[in-house]
Amino acid sequence: MSQSGEKLKLLKVAVVVPCYRVADQVLRVLDAMPARVDRIFCVDDACPQKTGDKIEKECKDTRVTVLRHDANQGVGGAMVTGYKAALEAGMDIVVKVDGDGQMDPSIMPRFLAVLETGDADYCKGNRFYRVATLTGMPKGRIAGNTILSFLTKLSSGYWQVFDPTNGYTAIHAAALRLLPLEMIDRGYFFESDMLFRLNTIRAVVCDVPMTAVYRDETSRLKVHRVVAPFLIKHIRNFGKRLIYNYYIRDFNLASLEWPLGILLFGFGVIFGLSKWIATAMSGEVATAGTVMLAALPVLVGTQMLLSAFNFDIQNVPRIPLQRLLRDENPIKAL
Repeated sequence: MSQSGEKLKLLKVAVVVPCYRVADQVLRVLDAMPARVDRIFCVDDACPQKTGDKIEKECKDTRVTVLRHDANQGVGGAMVTGYKAALEAGMDIVVKVDGDGQMDPSIMPRFLAVLETGDADYCKGNRFYRVATLTGMPKGRIAGNTILSFLTKLSSGYWQVFDPTNGYTAIHAAALRLLPLEMIDRGYFFESDMLFRLNTIRAVVCDVPMTAVYRDETSRLKVHRVVAPFLIKHIRNFGKRLIYNYYIRDFNLASLEWPLGILLFGFGVIFGLSKWIATAMSGEVATAGTVMLAALPVLVGTQMLLSAFNFDIQNVPRIPLQRLLRDENPIKAL
């Protein structure tokens, strides 16, 4: 066997299944887990259906371990518990599979291949690669995902990814060890916040084409209810990311363009509106100099912001952490 083949064989894979109100579907999900998986951590997030008890009673798979929360923490809290357990067990790759049956475990090798070959540190499913596969998805969810995808691109810096609420993910332990797990959002914003946190450690992220499976389950994520709170959190993460990437870890031309562009654009808009209101009330025509004084900052500020955004789009992490930190303690290496 080749050296690369031996390395692939040594990688240990764990699956974390957050369990909340999935008692009717979770056993079907566990039965479909590939033989390639070494450990399965089912996190009963204070489920009122006692999903953890049902798994322990009816599931005969020796790879399965049930972890329990005394109080509901949300999908993010369940995943943090599962991530910690997987790291403590010495796993190399940790996959997230929801217990509601919408994620097909048979396509897991696609996710594993990306991480095993060292091409990325984190990969996530994308249901929007092929238009033909979207026929079973509710139209409202398609529109909501489009909006949330743009907001996630802006806040996370991963402009090449889409379908941010897709919970089918896999992460390499080299990146997982560097993440501040206690700071990651505990609710439905978990997947989007993960991308933001991954960018702060410069992890390489990629999408994996997939098709969602819709049966009799109902999604508890209501897009119309989360757009407003998600927007606030995305704006917060965008501001944090700019500070981390452009003023703490690096300083470049875009570091100047961001504040100057915002100041010039804001000055031009405020000055122009104030003069427009003044002339409308007085009936006087604004002079050419006044118009230029309002328009020029807007034009220059817009150009600076476009240049900064262009730099940000090109500034996507490209070298996987698992390559940079190979055979090293990741904490000491950084």
